Amino acid sequence: MKRSTQLHAIDILKIILISICTLAIPALLCLYAVRTNQYSALTREISQIEREEAELIEENKRLVSEISKLSSAERIEKIATEELGMHKAEKEDIIRVEMTGDKKDE
Repeated sequence: MKRSTQLHAIDILKIILISICTLAIPALLCLYAVRTNQYSALTREISQIEREEAELIEENKRLVSEISKLSSAERIEKIATEELGMHKAEKEDIIRVEMTGDKKDE
C-alpha cells in the first residue's frame, strides 16, 4: 500500500512538472517576441537619431563656413566703404587719448 501511494505521489509530481513546462514554454516564447519587438524598435530609433546627428553635423559645418565667409575682413571693409560710406582713417584724423589710473580730487 505504501508503495502504491509513493507511485501515485510520483505520478502527481510528474504531471505538475509537465504542466509547468507546458505553460512555461509559451510564456517564454511570448517574452522572446516582446523583447524582439523592443529590440527592433530601439534599433529603428538609433538609426533615426544617427541620421539626425549626421544632418546636424552637416548643418553645423555649413554654418561654420558661412560665419567664416561673413566675418572676413575683406567683406566687412567692402560693406563699410561701399554701403555705409565709411573710409579708412587718415593719420591726421586719429586722436590719441591717454588715460591714467591716478585720479585725485582737488
